[in-house]
Amino acid sequence: MIYSNNKLPDNNYRILTEQINSTSIDLDIKSTYEIVKLFSEADKEPQKAVENSIPEIINAIDKITSRLKLNGRLFYIGTGTSGRLGVLDASECPPTFCTNSDLVQGIIAGGVTALTKSSESLEDISELAITDLKNRNFSNRDALIGITASGRTPYVLAALDFSKSINALTISISSVPESDSTLSNDVDIRLITGPEILAGSTRLKAGTATKMALNIISTSVMIQLGKVYGNRMIDLSVSNDKLMDRAIGILFDIGSVDKKTALQLLKKTNGSVKLSLLIALTGMDVIEAKQLLNDSEGNLRTALITVKSY
Repeated sequence: MIYSNNKLPDNNYRILTEQINSTSIDLDIKSTYEIVKLFSEADKEPQKAVENSIPEIINAIDKITSRLKLNGRLFYIGTGTSGRLGVLDASECPPTFCTNSDLVQGIIAGGVTALTKSSESLEDISELAITDLKNRNFSNRDALIGITASGRTPYVLAALDFSKSINALTISISSVPESDSTLSNDVDIRLITGPEILAGSTRLKAGTATKMALNIISTSVMIQLGKVYGNRMIDLSVSNDKLMDRAIGILFDIGSVDKKTALQLLKKTNGSVKLSLLIALTGMDVIEAKQLLNDSEGNLRTALITVKSY
């Protein structure tokens, strides 16, 4: 079946993500070396795109953090590659930062099936996005990042409009200028990566820039929520041998305890690296340390400063 759309724009005009990249005109007759070299050079552009969007990314991080501190949640929503990137980032938060699986959620048109099977037909169903958000009890306390490289995906546009209409924090990530697409949002992140090496394939540069931005946003939010000390992930979930080794290493490096003591501390604290560190650094018992962390809003550095001030 060939899809037909009578609303297609004039062929003389293409949005940025659909334009032709002049450096790859003869892509099909280039050598493997030339193709790889092209990609290598092109993949410098996502880094520039993220750098050019630093003010908007900072604004998004600060606003999301404020929502989460007030018991809000963060949602990513998208279709295709954009949706998969959001689901990937959300799914990494529980093991990396020991978050509840509800705190950061990824929604993709078509649900779990769409993670491995194409579901392009769902991109155009606006109502589905609103249903998907309502099924998660999305509210005005929450934050939404709508990801649409083209800035024109109906599913994502509907989600952004709905989020804005109920006064939830609304953030958009796209790879086109405002002249190509106007989006409903409180924060407008435009990752301008230009035409793709393979025309229209936004899983390439646009997808790379989006992945970079999501990494920065989620990690920075978790830092501000007290889940990092120095540059160590002190709220990691100790759920396998690798993560156990990492937890022991953190306790050794920061808490100056040997492996045996580290294991004893982790057993006492049900695997909490943060709580184990506080005990190792202050000599407190588990109950005292838990109370201090609660009083410090889960921030280890704040807790340690409090101890030193007495």
